[in-house]
Amino acid sequence: MLIWTGFLIGFAGSLHCVGMCGPIVLALPGAQDNKMRLLISRLLYNTGRTITYGFMGLVMGLIGETISLTGFQQPVSIALGVLILLAVILPSAFMQRFYPADSYGRLTQKLKDLFGRFFGRNTYSSLLVIGLLNGFLPCGLVYMALAGSLAAGGILPGVSYMLLFGLGTIPVLLAMSFLGNFIGLRIRRHINRLLPVGAALIAVLFIFRGLGLGIPLLSPPSDMTRQMHMQSEGDHPPCCEPKP
Repeated sequence: MLIWTGFLIGFAGSLHCVGMCGPIVLALPGAQDNKMRLLISRLLYNTGRTITYGFMGLVMGLIGETISLTGFQQPVSIALGVLILLAVILPSAFMQRFYPADSYGRLTQKLKDLFGRFFGRNTYSSLLVIGLLNGFLPCGLVYMALAGSLAAGGILPGVSYMLLFGLGTIPVLLAMSFLGNFIGLRIRRHINRLLPVGAALIAVLFIFRGLGLGIPLLSPPSDMTRQMHMQSEGDHPPCCEPKP
């Protein structure tokens, strides 16, 4: 899996998630009249989110490495691509099946209760903890990034993918702390129309990576394809061997 797509998903998705995450960002405690303290506090909050994403990437990377060692990484990559395409084509049915509202509500409420314990404190450590908790909020964008982390096929690639995803979300959310909700409703509507296209492109990339078509960068050959190629090269009859 191309690691840089993690940053791309994070940055493009953050433009869409301003409506969901924006109120949290704008409500964060901090010194609004001191720009340096405001910057430090918001960087700590975003660092907390990114650390949580990195931890998630570690878990998915462990799973991905196990899958890779068993030789099932490419089928899993194809399956993930198909699931993302289904989420794009049939969003309502997909959400009801894999994203039940009752589970979402319970988890969100528990996180809100934890948020309440730290929102009243105006300390740097509390902002870091709020960021750590915020990273666990249910989010389709995070789930897509986790799919990429799993498809990365290793611990380090999985962690790197999610860290890049977290870094990709920071510029827009950091700008909100200083500029307010600067992305208007009309712009968000245009972004909402483009996001399914981007998700579909990522899904197609997953599928191509899994197929192992031998296309450099886009679809490198699978281990089986490499072995078959090496065997075919080693099975040339003597008359066909190149002369010295």
